[in-house]
Amino acid sequence: MAAIMTVIIAVIAIYALRGGDYLVLRNGDTDEVITEFRVQEGDEFSVTFIHSVNQYPLTDVYQIKDHKIYVIRTIYNNFGAGVQTEIEEGQTLEINENGEMVVSGFDMEMPYLSYIVGTWSDHTLTINGEEISLRETCGRNCKVSFSCEHRYF
Repeated sequence: MAAIMTVIIAVIAIYALRGGDYLVLRNGDTDEVITEFRVQEGDEFSVTFIHSVNQYPLTDVYQIKDHKIYVIRTIYNNFGAGVQTEIEEGQTLEINENGEMVVSGFDMEMPYLSYIVGTWSDHTLTINGEEISLRETCGRNCKVSFSCEHRYF
């Protein structure tokens, strides 16, 4: 009986350690899983790319809340067509230590988050302190959809 209980406890522990929320990247056309990353409540991740119109870096920062993805701030280096030029109610604009403009206060759920990975400029995913080239991971012109999914393993 003790051996059976030990096995049951070990199996439960394995499932508990592997289960949880994952940031899942899928091919937006085929729905095939490209890669996934373990995340927890409150974790942040970002996607940085060169804006196609104003030609400066732009970083969108997201947070995992209630098993969903929320946009919380955007960081950019230059005003121009295609970037936010007005602050809406509840938002703030600050200049960070690098001289970049940071618009925060969005706190908006993103149920359908996707990017098309650039052909001439890469998109970089930063998660858990790691920078990942989406061009290398997903391929040029790939439509990549992001979701937070719970795994029970």
